[in-house]
Amino acid sequence: MKANVISIVLGGGRGTRLFPLTYSRSKPAVPIAGKYRLVDIPISNCLNSGYNRILVLTQFNSASLNSHIKNSYHFDIFSKGFVDILAAEQNVESDKWYQGTADAVRQSMKHLDKYEYEYILILSGDQLYQMDFREMINFHKENGGDITIATIPVNAKDATGFGILKADETGEITSFIEKPAADLLCDWKSDVCEQNRYEGKEYLASMGIYVFNKGVLKKIFEEDKGNDFGKELIPHAIENGYKTLSFQYNGYWTDIGTIESFYDANIDLCQDFPKFNLFASDPIFTRPRMLPPSKILSSYVNKAIFSDGCIVMADKIENSVIGNRTRIDKGSTVVNSYIMGTDYYQSTESIVENDARGIPNLGVGKYCYIERAILDKNCRIGNNVRIIGGKHLPDGDYETHSIKDGIVVVKKNAVIPPGTQIG
Repeated sequence: MKANVISIVLGGGRGTRLFPLTYSRSKPAVPIAGKYRLVDIPISNCLNSGYNRILVLTQFNSASLNSHIKNSYHFDIFSKGFVDILAAEQNVESDKWYQGTADAVRQSMKHLDKYEYEYILILSGDQLYQMDFREMINFHKENGGDITIATIPVNAKDATGFGILKADETGEITSFIEKPAADLLCDWKSDVCEQNRYEGKEYLASMGIYVFNKGVLKKIFEEDKGNDFGKELIPHAIENGYKTLSFQYNGYWTDIGTIESFYDANIDLCQDFPKFNLFASDPIFTRPRMLPPSKILSSYVNKAIFSDGCIVMADKIENSVIGNRTRIDKGSTVVNSYIMGTDYYQSTESIVENDARGIPNLGVGKYCYIERAILDKNCRIGNNVRIIGGKHLPDGDYETHSIKDGIVVVKKNAVIPPGTQIG
């Protein structure tokens, strides 16, 4: 029998490490793989697992995320399924916005009273992975857990950025530490499979994916007023005898926390056998757009993903992701880059008029060269522009672009004049 589950997707905070992509949107609303948003990943995992009652908690820069949810997820009138927004709110009980992951769920619990459920599945809105949550819920039930945390083996370099735990032979977590210092790691190695040990992945990290029994979560909220699951509530639960289990996941998973991790995740999609499989039998759901197919004219293309409605006349597109409605003019080259596309089309008359006046149109102009870059939505790249990222470039923030980890990020709606050179 299917477990009685309600899912909560955390809409994320300010997302400062993903700036400037998060200047005007929350992390879960950042476009990924040309046609999706990050929030589509946890929602799709829920739907593919048969869990179709989903609440998305939003707060910071939430307008585009709210719009995407509203336009993407509709269920027929005979279904009990929903994907609803729970926005942060001030009320007579509290005038404070969400103070952390746990506080966001705590403040939202009163809205869950109208639903029948036994288990709460809590998910992050800014991770890339494919998981059947039924396996995790069944593991939780079969082993009599109060709380189950999805965990993944990581190496020493990554371990300092996660909550690290140790579990006994039954899978019960005996100790937990949030983002340990490197000199403490020697005491936190876990028993992992031979392949993970060979790769140096000897530490079990929390993926920020939790299953709570309904009554247990309510009781913990009464006992502990902490604002964060990893820093406060999970250690409290372990110390106070709640049976907290580790559900070890060995598939691909990445936390989209930085520009570099976001860039790497997108470019990897172009490879022969990407770590994240867009072509799996379980689909990634998103907003359906009535766009024409993409048109590619006289271009050399190798290892590239094209979304809907593109017009590409470039000389070369290689190892790149091209988003919806992207226009790339003749003579241009795009390599190792992610172009997010545009939210609308320009009219033919507007394109002709701008060409006559030397004004950049939406997309990439003629005879440009773009490498190791991310172009946010609605960019206008003039003719003969060169944008070349690389590790030699220092980090910096400028009017039209930022540089992070050697990646040039052209800001949303930016206009790059003809002949500009960046990098």
